[in-house]
Amino acid sequence: LEDRSESQDDFLRFVKKIWSGFIEGKHHKIYGEKLQAVADGKLKRLIINMPPRHTKSEFASYLFPTWLMGRKPDLKIIQATHTAELAVGFGRKVKNLIDSEDFRDVFPNVSLATDAKASGRWSTNGGGEYYAVGVGGALAGRGADLAIIDDPVSEQDALSVSALDNIYEWYTSGPRQRLQPGGAIIIVMTRWSIRDLTAKVLQKQNEKGA
Repeated sequence: LEDRSESQDDFLRFVKKIWSGFIEGKHHKIYGEKLQAVADGKLKRLIINMPPRHTKSEFASYLFPTWLMGRKPDLKIIQATHTAELAVGFGRKVKNLIDSEDFRDVFPNVSLATDAKASGRWSTNGGGEYYAVGVGGALAGRGADLAIIDDPVSEQDALSVSALDNIYEWYTSGPRQRLQPGGAIIIVMTRWSIRDLTAKVLQKQNEKGA
């Protein structure tokens, strides 16, 4: 019971319980603390910039939304990445983990809704909703307590000025407008350009603070 309680309250403890082969590095600890702050309502906007193969998606788009759904089964999550196929892939991983014995060990009262079939669009027994979308995709009628934007630009489009501009336009008219009161946004990405979404968001933030 003590182990269950600690795994429910502490994100990195949950990661270590679910992922038996996990080897914690210094950046994981910093990353985990920031995600924990989002979960605890202390942080509403988070940008994570790391190179490929540093566990950034495994944390932000797989383990973190799964753990949050366990803590708050009525949570509404929008998951976006540069293609709908990749976003749906994350949705499938989260859905499968929620449907596993390992997850039920930590959150015994949370499960998928009986009609949860599509990997990119499903619900929990607590009324929570998960919706996966590719960058540029329609979000009409969707609300979110948490929007996760993971690698919004592909390596192939990283040097395209128009593609980068389109991503920011979609971000401002899509996910940012779909947040519920008190909602949070996480942007996690590898940086390939000084004109990318991270740069534009930080620039706007600095302009507001000036």
